[in-house]
Amino acid sequence: MTASLSGKVALVTGASRGIGLAVAARLAAAGAKVCVTARKPEPLALAVASLGGPAVALGVAGRSDDPVHRSDAVSAVVEAFGPVDILVNNTGINPVFGPLLELDLGAARKIFEVNLLSALGWVQAAFAGPPRPGVVVNVSSVGGRVPPPGISFYGVTKAALEHLTRCLAVEMAPQVRVNAVAPAVVKTKFATLLYEGRESSVAAAYPLGRLGIPDDVAGAVAFLASDEAAWITGQTLVIDGGVTLTGRGA
Repeated sequence: MTASLSGKVALVTGASRGIGLAVAARLAAAGAKVCVTARKPEPLALAVASLGGPAVALGVAGRSDDPVHRSDAVSAVVEAFGPVDILVNNTGINPVFGPLLELDLGAARKIFEVNLLSALGWVQAAFAGPPRPGVVVNVSSVGGRVPPPGISFYGVTKAALEHLTRCLAVEMAPQVRVNAVAPAVVKTKFATLLYEGRESSVAAAYPLGRLGIPDDVAGAVAFLASDEAAWITGQTLVIDGGVTLTGRGA
């Protein structure tokens, strides 16, 4: 069971569904107040309701690559619950599929902006001002470690996110711990293209015999956010059912 997060305030980006919502639910179950963000207000409102409503959760709609949205979200959570103690950078996009030699550079810039620069922007917004204790958990991917066919630039941004994690861990110590998690294929709408219609054959490559589910990632994030991980920083926890042991990234 995750250590109590009672009295803590968390902000989870990209949290209207999938991994982000599972993470928010796990943090709320451990006692944290949670602010969740996403682009669309309607699913975000449903997410807030599922987390327990306004006494426990707050939703702020907007794009993670919009600095005004980041500032507004942090201001809203501070007003509702207090300063952010736990930041989970879960937002990620991959709007293209195909080889790098055919990648539209405009799309690449967008992926880079959302997957990497917005993560740094959220850290800057959430932890502005005098140093204070806190935790950051970035959601990376095994695609940042093993080249993922068809979504290689997504993997490039996740590799960069892991190095950003290490750099921030050094710069923000000892007040703030910064870690990451790197899932393989998790059964979410985002990853549908990677397994839909062939789940059994994809899962067969995994030593544990199945694909991931959002709760697999949520438990790891909650651990890293808790005092049980008090002497862990700058690390990336791979959550992959063993698939990278086979040399595969998905």
